[in-house]
Amino acid sequence: MAETSAEQESTGQALAARLWRNRWLLAAGVVAVFAVYYFAGVSGYALLLALALLAAAAMLPVDAERQSTDAAAAIEASGLQRLSGEYLAAAVADPLIIFDHSAAMVHANAAAFAAFGGLAPGMSLALKFRAPEMQALLDSILSGEVASDAVDYTEKLPVERTYRVSASTVGHATGLYVLVFKDQSETRRIDRMRADFIANASHELRTPLASISGFIETLRGPARNDPAARDQFLQIMQNQTGRMARLIDDLLSLSRLEMKPYLKPGTEVDLRQTIDSVIDSLGPLAAENGIVVEREFANGRLVVPGDRDELFQVFENLLENACKYGQSGGHVTVSVAAGEDAQQAGFDVTIRDYGPGIAEEHIPRITERFYRVDVENSRTQKGTGLGLSIVKHILTRHNARLSIKSEVGKGAAFTVHLPAR
Repeated sequence: MAETSAEQESTGQALAARLWRNRWLLAAGVVAVFAVYYFAGVSGYALLLALALLAAAAMLPVDAERQSTDAAAAIEASGLQRLSGEYLAAAVADPLIIFDHSAAMVHANAAAFAAFGGLAPGMSLALKFRAPEMQALLDSILSGEVASDAVDYTEKLPVERTYRVSASTVGHATGLYVLVFKDQSETRRIDRMRADFIANASHELRTPLASISGFIETLRGPARNDPAARDQFLQIMQNQTGRMARLIDDLLSLSRLEMKPYLKPGTEVDLRQTIDSVIDSLGPLAAENGIVVEREFANGRLVVPGDRDELFQVFENLLENACKYGQSGGHVTVSVAAGEDAQQAGFDVTIRDYGPGIAEEHIPRITERFYRVDVENSRTQKGTGLGLSIVKHILTRHNARLSIKSEVGKGAAFTVHLPAR
């Protein structure tokens, strides 16, 4: 009962306050109503109704929207106050460490424990992170020289990782500071790959350019009037320009593949027809190298979703390599069989040669750009070092994969695993 009385008293006070705030507006309205009553001659009931409406309007909160906004802000602030620093730290995906004015750890989130291990409250961060750049970062923050700062830091163990470490104060006069570690390892790896790719591409183009430039200089000088030398040098120059053209074509193919999204299954590709076309197109190369290509196709319908032109390029690159580098074996086998993966229906296309084979240490890197097992032999065979990289990119777009088995002296087998749906 007492609570009801208190509520009624509070409501009355609020109404009185609103009337007082709007007193001048209310007074002007009353004057206007009486003026209308006097000059227009309206009834007394209408006068009373107008006065009642005017009073009700004056009691309405004119700042309702602002009050609602303030109430929402108050609720949000109270919610944030209830959140602990531990909850906020746990919500950060990157490693985060909170420390005090003595550089002693106060709290670390799960990501920090997973990344660095051996963390415990009270541990000195100056002893945990001994790198000079981390020492300088901690000193600059704790000394108050700057409110926030960032450095690059590399953690060597258990695996090498590079972080962009940001340090800043927490709030005002709390005596707490925070370190946030942003992993840059993948970005750095991509940057190194890009730099290596540009260096390798430049080297591959520079070699034939230097050769062509040298022969041009010779033709303009000592061999100017030597028909035999001129014909020989022109043939070499033509071979070198062909090599550059192949390299540029492969670079453009890689660029186009990397810019395309993953292939959406839709078009059906007949593996039997596609591989037969590949074998027929490489017939002259096989004959030139003394290679007999043998077919071993499974019975039935051999159809997979994908892009025919891209899969044609995959099998063409693999069969061309088999004919070039496995020519000492005398024959190459191309087989298509049902996939061995019981959980996913598909087909395995294997191109096997019986040449010198590939040493085991080269197999993990053989699909890297410009990686060659035998540099001189590859260039002699007019290889660009990009063929297997293109194969890998195309298969990734088709949700397929490539496996390689080889033994020195017994040839190599490249198997393409293609899903049937």
